[in-house]
Amino acid sequence: MTASAQTSGNLVLKRTILGARRLSNYWWATVLTLGGLGFLLAGISSYTQINLLPFADPTQLIFVPQGIVMGFYGTAALALAAYLWLMISWNVGGGYNEFDKGSDKVRIIRSGFPGKDRRIEIEHPLDAVLAVRVDIKEGLNPKRALYLRLKGRPDLPLTRVGQPIALSELENQGAELARFLQVPLEGL
Repeated sequence: MTASAQTSGNLVLKRTILGARRLSNYWWATVLTLGGLGFLLAGISSYTQINLLPFADPTQLIFVPQGIVMGFYGTAALALAAYLWLMISWNVGGGYNEFDKGSDKVRIIRSGFPGKDRRIEIEHPLDAVLAVRVDIKEGLNPKRALYLRLKGRPDLPLTRVGQPIALSELENQGAELARFLQVPLEGL
């Protein structure tokens, strides 16, 4: 759970979840687009012997194998950049968590890939919530996440995928949610 929390009359707690529209995704999509375009133009310049790059002279490259490899790397980078730009435009993983005491419901809403199931909605009654669980794993690939423990169901993840959030922020969000739902906080 990140970004903003909204409450209305202490009956609703709503947390916005950041999806693919992260600064790091914009950065890598831009780098891959520019780099891939440079490599592809270098490969084409090597083949046509016409310099298409203002800052280098790839016409000096031998097309087989150097120009072909440059073109392949450029095409692969542009394909990956296109994938990232689509993920950003669709905001895959973005959504919100809503805990509504008025309607006695927990709603987890996320955006997925286009198709008939693009909008992912999970809804449970509040009385099915057993606890809020904090999962912390340190090391080379750290993981810090909040989960909602439900009766007879697997734990529901509440935090974004990707960069782990700060430990103090995770603890504060977990404590606030457990207090709001009046359930125990596990894992600390």
